[in-house]
Amino acid sequence: MAGWQQAVDTNLTGAFLCAHYAVQMMKAQAPRGGRIINNGSISAYAPRPNSVAYTATKHAITGLTKSISLDGRRFDIACGQIDIGNAATDMTARMSHGVPQADGSLAPEPTFDARHVAAAVLYMASLPLDANVQFLTITATKMPFIGRG
Repeated sequence: MAGWQQAVDTNLTGAFLCAHYAVQMMKAQAPRGGRIINNGSISAYAPRPNSVAYTATKHAITGLTKSISLDGRRFDIACGQIDIGNAATDMTARMSHGVPQADGSLAPEPTFDARHVAAAVLYMASLPLDANVQFLTITATKMPFIGRG
């Protein structure tokens, strides 16, 4: 239960609170408006084994993104989501040694340079407010995502 609550608090409640206060500021500023970019995950589309809390919260981020997009329109607030798969970070370093797969095996997975994520977010953020990247997925080309499981 503790793992569930920690995932909800971090991945969902944290994102909600950040967006809530950002929207308040964006509505009040002159000129009003702005952009929110949520951190999703490909796990919302193709979960990993034993990841129910993480996967559920990342599904919820998609709902949060859509709701903010809808509710923010009249205030010139755009909201998009980036879904990242296997960017090379300290958290993904273990992937080169093997991570659980849907068939029960352990297999190493490729990663990609996290600078590409930064460039993708920069692109999303650089658009004028009359344009929005609603969802952007960036993964290591050879990671088991398409056809996972």
